[in-house]
Amino acid sequence: MKRLLPSLLCLIFAGSAPLWAAGTSDTNLQILLDKVHADKKLLVAANMDLDDAQGKAFWPLYDEYQNELQAINKRTMAVIGSYADAWNADTVTDDKAKSLLDEALAIEEAQVALRKKYADKLSGVLPAMLVARYLQIENKIRAAVSFELAEGIPLVE
Repeated sequence: MKRLLPSLLCLIFAGSAPLWAAGTSDTNLQILLDKVHADKKLLVAANMDLDDAQGKAFWPLYDEYQNELQAINKRTMAVIGSYADAWNADTVTDDKAKSLLDEALAIEEAQVALRKKYADKLSGVLPAMLVARYLQIENKIRAAVSFELAEGIPLVE
């Protein structure tokens, strides 16, 4: 990936640390998320090599995908926040763990369904090679974020 990836990942990683530490303000978090969103779009643009016609077809679908992904990301942050609250209060019971696990699995299913949905939509306007490239870029970013989150989230006790 191009050189934008390290700066994007630094911003993403900077946003994941406060879950178990002192919180950040909603305003600061929103500024961070807006910056990540803009940098991500630059990263995608730099790696897609779209011609004008492909770009006109791709970018509206990209924006739709990001909007739907944002809803999934909010669910992810909510389940992590719920776990952080319970973990910090030392109140992670079997019932709480089951509830959190069920939501985490539902989120993973929603992510797969979203990728399949947009793989189909994008296949209608782009060659398969570009669809694969875009989903690969999304997957690499998601994997890096997932790794960072997993590293910062303590195991259930």
